[in-house]
Amino acid sequence: MSKVRLVNELAPSVERLMNRHLETTKEWFPHELVPWSKGRDFTQDDPWNPDEVNLTPGVKSALFVNLLTEDNLPYYFNALATTFGEGIWGEWARRWTAEEHRHSIVIRDYLTVTRLLDPVALERARMNQVSGGAVPEPVNPTETLVYVTLQELATRVSHRNTGKLIGDPAGYAIMARVGADENLHHLFYRDLTTDAIALDPSATMIAIEKQVRTFAMPGLGIDDFDTHAALIAKEGIYDLPLHYDVVLNPVLMRQWKVDKVEGLSGEAEEAREKLMKFLGRLKKAAARITDRRGEVASVEEKL
Repeated sequence: MSKVRLVNELAPSVERLMNRHLETTKEWFPHELVPWSKGRDFTQDDPWNPDEVNLTPGVKSALFVNLLTEDNLPYYFNALATTFGEGIWGEWARRWTAEEHRHSIVIRDYLTVTRLLDPVALERARMNQVSGGAVPEPVNPTETLVYVTLQELATRVSHRNTGKLIGDPAGYAIMARVGADENLHHLFYRDLTTDAIALDPSATMIAIEKQVRTFAMPGLGIDDFDTHAALIAKEGIYDLPLHYDVVLNPVLMRQWKVDKVEGLSGEAEEAREKLMKFLGRLKKAAARITDRRGEVASVEEKL
């Protein structure tokens, strides 16, 4: 099936799922969640003091990366608009963009008033990130749908786990609210991909295999991203076990049932075989990480 035909045939699904989304989502206001009473005037003579912040390096990195990821919104919108075009697809892309923009607003306002991160370093990083405009760019509609399905769920997990570790009720409420939005976005893309599997199982299976194998969080262009990602994983906010247990396995096996999809071409069947082997390796790697953590925790308890 051609790219244009797939996009056109999925349009009724987009309309149905967008209507479901609008009926499900709740209106909320960033200014009502931000603890403004914690703020104060800032000047060049009042530099940020890291000693005033009681957060682990992993939580700081998560807040830093989560916000800069949201800041890069213009380029995500551009990728969606370029891939899917106008009509109902454009209506969804604009609605999604409006909702995502609230995330950067509320997280940035929260970090500004609480001063949990260095505001100067954060602004410099934002300028660098948005000026660069680097984002993951799947090459066709099916790959894009698969990627955003996984990415939205991964982002929900990261936001919620970050909120649990901030140690502040307001911060927890903000990250939970943002995570709830991300989950609704995930459901939209997940179910749209389900319909894509029904329309063109072979192309979608090939896309699933590639995007699972090459998946990366949208941190391209963020200053020292690999270091931040390592700290985030070490903190248990988002790591390989979570990626496999909470994102890949539920979506691929329980929702899309990739092992049971019928009508595949020879190329697509080969892609499924590669996918299942890759998932098997990830499962073993995730289990090893979990076991090592358990051993470390056991040793620490005895000390």
